[in-house]
Amino acid sequence: MHMAALVVSGLVAVLHLYFLTLEMFLWEKPLGLKTFAMDAQKAQLTAQLAKNQGLYNGFLSAGLVWAIVHPDASVQVQLLRFFLGCVIVAGAYGAATVNKRIFFVQAVPAIVALGLASV
Repeated sequence: MHMAALVVSGLVAVLHLYFLTLEMFLWEKPLGLKTFAMDAQKAQLTAQLAKNQGLYNGFLSAGLVWAIVHPDASVQVQLLRFFLGCVIVAGAYGAATVNKRIFFVQAVPAIVALGLASV
């Protein structure tokens, strides 16, 4: 596995930990409101959904970390491809249904990592 693939995959994992934090803990705070362009009322109404979404981002991050530290190179590349693929699908879906910016923030880094993992 190329070190560049592991580093970029690690960055994708860190991004998803950040998304988890925003969605689970900061959704109704000033940073969450600003990031998602919401008012306090809308944030309060959607907080439970955001926490659930944040949990899924945590699972993606955990899967990527598992892949990065896995000692068997053949399993490592399979895990990376699977979890990066999940991130790409989530980013593409988010871009199609919520905001096109999500594609560039979420999917593009995973596409780069997947490309590096496939070399």
